[in-house]
Formats: sequence, C-alpha cells, structure tokens
Amino acid sequence: MTRFDLPKYPGEGPDTSVGVDPALSADRPMIDPFGRRVEYLRVSVTDKCNLRCVYCMPLDGLPWLKREQILTYEEITEIVRVMAGIGLKRVRITGGEPLVRRDLPDLVKMLAAIPGIDDLSLSTNAVLLDEQAEALKDAGIHRMNVSLDSLREERVDAIARRPGSFPRIMAGLDAAERAGFDPIKVNVVLIRGQNDDEIEDFARITRDRPWHVRFIEMMPTGGNLDVSAEQFVSCDEALARIEAIEALEPVTGPFGNGPARYFRFPEAAGTIGVITPMSHNYCDRCNRMRLTADGQLRPCLFGEVQTNLRDPLRAGEELLPHVARTLRIKPERHHLVKGSAAGSGGLVALSQTGG
Repeated sequence: MTRFDLPKYPGEGPDTSVGVDPALSADRPMIDPFGRRVEYLRVSVTDKCNLRCVYCMPLDGLPWLKREQILTYEEITEIVRVMAGIGLKRVRITGGEPLVRRDLPDLVKMLAAIPGIDDLSLSTNAVLLDEQAEALKDAGIHRMNVSLDSLREERVDAIARRPGSFPRIMAGLDAAERAGFDPIKVNVVLIRGQNDDEIEDFARITRDRPWHVRFIEMMPTGGNLDVSAEQFVSCDEALARIEAIEALEPVTGPFGNGPARYFRFPEAAGTIGVITPMSHNYCDRCNRMRLTADGQLRPCLFGEVQTNLRDPLRAGEELLPHVARTLRIKPERHHLVKGSAAGSGGLVALSQTGG
C-alpha cells in the first residue's frame, strides 16, 4: 500500500489549509497521511531548565520565552481536552525541566480530569523530584522517565554542567520509588569518552533493581554538532557489549514503551531498552505530536513544521481545524544527519520543543 492508498476521511484532499473540513471526531480519530494513528501528546510546560547538559542546551542557556508567551495551565488543559475528543489518550509532561514550573501538580489534576486521557507521565532530570514526587503521584502522574547519564558523581556534574546535581538526582529517584511510580525509566544518552565505559554498569543495575534503563543515541541540533558528531555511540555497539556479559532475551517492555526496543537478562528485575533515532529509524511507528511551551503544535520533534494554537485559542477560535491541518502535514520521517543541523529544523537545543 502506498501513501496515496491510505484511508482518507470524507472530504479530505491535498489542501491542508485551516479552512478544510477537518473531519475529526470521536468516531474519526487522528490518523495522519501515512496511516499512523496519533494518540500521544508531549506537552512542554516550560523552555527553562536548571541543568545545561552538553547534548541538550548551550552552557549559557537560550533567550527564554516571556511569561505572556507561555501557555497557562488552563490553556494547556483546553488544548488537551479538544484533542482528547478526537482520540488523544496519553499525555507526557516535559520541559525544559517541567519541575521548575510552579504548582505543576495543579496542571496534572486538571489533565487527569479530562475524559479519554487514561495515561499521564512525566520526563524529568529529577533534581527537584525529591520534594515533589508524592504530590505528583497523588495528582495523577502514572509513570516517570528520569535522565541519568552516569553513575559517577563527577561525571554527572560535568555532563550537566551544574555542580551538586548527582546526589539530588539520586534522591529524586529514591523518592519516585517510595511514591510508588511504576515503571521508572532511566534514560542514558550515550556519549563517547564521557559515559560509554559505563554501559555494562547500567545494564547490571537491571538485574536487581526494577529500573528500565534506556540507552539513547545522541541527536544533532545546532548547539551540539561537535559533540553529536565526534562522540556518537550507536545502540548496536551498546547491545553488543551488554551481550558479552550474558545473553539478552527480547521482551515487550513496560507500558508506554514508544520507540524503544527492550531486552532483559534472564530473571532480571528490570529491562534494558534502546532508542535509535540515528542508526535505526522508527518513524514508521510514530504516534505522537508535541505542544511547545508557547503553544506550537509540532507533528515531529525535528523539522520546521508547526501550527500556532495559542493565538487562535486566545482569540476564541475553534481549534479542531488547526489540529487537523497539523495532522495532515505530519512528515513521514525525520531527516537527521550526524554532524549536521540540516535535519533539525533550526533547533538549537532539544529543550526548545520538549525533546
């Protein structure tokens, strides 16, 4: 079946302008031009972050969005409510670092009350998680992804470029376990010369601890080209080194496994996952869109395609046609190339779109 043979809604044609009948409803959920059903939204609540990880954000940061540019919690809730009516089921809260935004549990409660949203999750660097884990769990967060790029204090501080980060991250992970978050996924961005000699150590943790350690290939943006080109490590290399310890068995993985492929040591408490945006493209399975902190609906993490939902929302316009347009311009795949910013759509940092 070619892209032109995919099922279309009545009235759908090549015109992607806002004025076209969106043909979206509870009975006609979000299906893009390539037949992929979109039911997952990553919501960035802030562009700010309390770390400056070498692969994610420039050391000096970026020009931050002004307060009036950022969506309010009520505006985020309204966008999610509209999309829930056309098939959205899962929401992940991201940043920057989402926990730097005040009163985040208030937003979680608002999203949890929307009919149709059956899964709320959070991605965090965990620096502020110790004091917020219980409140987030009580508000309705089900699952947690935590970034941890080394098991050594001095390395975490060097990669994050913020001294004192490591003990706070570990305290956050402990708090997440105490609060009962399950699963807890630990994301490790592979960086040659900085943490690639810890691949086996991270893998061994999964034997005894119910963590789902996911190795992630570094993706190029305008601000990390040298690092992403010269210090790239493929997940194929990581798996080969782990297999040298003991044979791995493929497993389904925890709920919400998205693009990751999972493996496990026999009888291990946790799993080992790999996310391979560079070496093994998984765009054919993409089921997501992204909402930036300033209200841009992006059908792909990379590229220049996005739709402004904030201004129409504030003007009292119907949002469905704008969502429909974004769905129709969702690209088939990203076009990232190691060492080049050409496929990143002008992104300087992953924090700009919530990663």
